Amino acid sequence: MSIFVGLTPFFEQQAIWEQISNPFLVTQGSALGSLPPGTAFQPMGPMPNFYDLIGQVQAQYDPWMTEMPAMRCPSDPGAGLPATGRSNYAACLGDSMQRMGYGLAEIDGTRPNSNRAQIVRAGCRGAFVGGQPNKFRDILDGLANTIMLGEIATDLGDQDARTTPLENANISAGIPNICANSKDPLRPQFWNPTLTGAINAASEFENRRGYRWPSSSPMFTAFVTMLPPNRELCLQGSDPLDGSSIRGYTRPGSYTLSSRHQGGAHIVMADGAVKFITDSIEAGDSGAVNVMFGGVGVSTPGSASPYGLWGSLGTRASKEVIQEEL
Repeated sequence: MSIFVGLTPFFEQQAIWEQISNPFLVTQGSALGSLPPGTAFQPMGPMPNFYDLIGQVQAQYDPWMTEMPAMRCPSDPGAGLPATGRSNYAACLGDSMQRMGYGLAEIDGTRPNSNRAQIVRAGCRGAFVGGQPNKFRDILDGLANTIMLGEIATDLGDQDARTTPLENANISAGIPNICANSKDPLRPQFWNPTLTGAINAASEFENRRGYRWPSSSPMFTAFVTMLPPNRELCLQGSDPLDGSSIRGYTRPGSYTLSSRHQGGAHIVMADGAVKFITDSIEAGDSGAVNVMFGGVGVSTPGSASPYGLWGSLGTRASKEVIQEEL
């Protein structure tokens, strides 16, 4: 689940939290669900993705279908299906795509193993790591120098490169800008209309930015600081570290910030300060391989972020010093 599920009581959604944290009775059938009225969901509900492990039943679980005003930016016009509850806010996972979807956790419930732990220690460098509790004390770069949250635009179904993902198997090398040449040369905010690699199949219409606020999947509520704000959304066709080819919203990739504001997007630092980051922020070498287990050169574990000031703001404990005021 996303970071926002446990925060619902703190932005005036205590009633939603009561529904989530207690058994929830299905009151009516649904065209998308198969559970009869009277069926009870256990506390914390079903897996909060459209296609969950027990069938298409999310539509019968009211909390996951609820859109909350506190999660929306007034500048974003996105509304309605196929999204359920949209979110314009996301958690910072750092400056690398390694294990970004799960961290130490695993979708099938298996326990962490030593190889997975090494990958996480080397590459999961943000304020949030899946399956791992972080505290303020773990942010060694300083709360004022570390991004905690950021802003994302929700998809409008228009092949916007910031909100509709493109699959590219070569991004498994960890190079964030590998999809850049696939954009429309006349309208660089959109994918080239001749492409067939964008996730636009009818069976995956739900794989769009910001469509599921309760899900921790990077597509919906997370981002990395590799490409600067409002760049393209590029992800792997599968997760090679898990041998998985499951749905697009779980896959590693370059998920950056985006917004409907002109020229940038907002972030929240770990000390609570809100900053506006421009699209032109210094972001290093977008063709560099991200820091990862087994990496060499600039990608060696423990290295400074290859993505400049933007990358360093996304890491919690890389000892990078920021001289200027953002």
